[in-house]
Amino acid sequence: MARYKVEISGVNTANIKILSYEEMDELFKRMKAGDPFAREDLVNGNLKLVLSILKGFNKKNENMDDLFQIGCVGLLKAIDNFDLSYGVKFSTYCVPMIQGEIKRYLRDNSSLRISRSIKDLSYKIMKVKDDYLLNHGQEPTPEYLANTLGVDKFDVINALDSMKDPVSIFEAIYNDGGDTIYLCDQIEDKHNNSDIATRMAVENAIFDLEEREKYILDQRFVIGKTQMELAEELGISQAQISRIEKNSISKIKNNLSN
Repeated sequence: MARYKVEISGVNTANIKILSYEEMDELFKRMKAGDPFAREDLVNGNLKLVLSILKGFNKKNENMDDLFQIGCVGLLKAIDNFDLSYGVKFSTYCVPMIQGEIKRYLRDNSSLRISRSIKDLSYKIMKVKDDYLLNHGQEPTPEYLANTLGVDKFDVINALDSMKDPVSIFEAIYNDGGDTIYLCDQIEDKHNNSDIATRMAVENAIFDLEEREKYILDQRFVIGKTQMELAEELGISQAQISRIEKNSISKIKNNLSN
């Protein structure tokens, strides 16, 4: 049976070897002992782990070759900092570091504008998270991050949220082979449909006015001119402006009542 083949960054992923836990442990021991080839074998043996993580980012409209290379940077950092004494699987330790590297890249290249203070805090949070992960083999809690950085927990959560990618309201969230359900279908529409109907009725009522009546109402209630200013502009008396204004409003009310 033919194997599924993917070409990314010149790498034929169908031929990538997957290391066993025993092989991983042996390579890490050899690398710590100074074997110059062990590190390369560890990288090559975990490329499919990078590819599996990229599946969670394949809807970001990003160049997958670029994300693959960034993921490999995270893999290299994880390999260089991992220690067998942590007592955790390398994949458990490695996955958050690869994800963090990719998320940093996406955040730094995002078109979404984030304030400098929040961005600076997010960088500090990522540094503390990486250090904690390096020493404990798991990610810290928001409470730990807040206490370590001397900031409010809310600010930590806000900064962490700022690192998340925005989601389109037209993102498909469910498809059972029939009609697709999009995110916008699950968002409550808080606009009152009666308000829309009222606005349309008013627009239709105004449409029936004469051009001078429309102009006077627009200048009075949209632009904010006084009756005296309009009288001088149109060369008529203020009383005439007042009469036209009142008659126009009465026409609109009659049109709405019909």
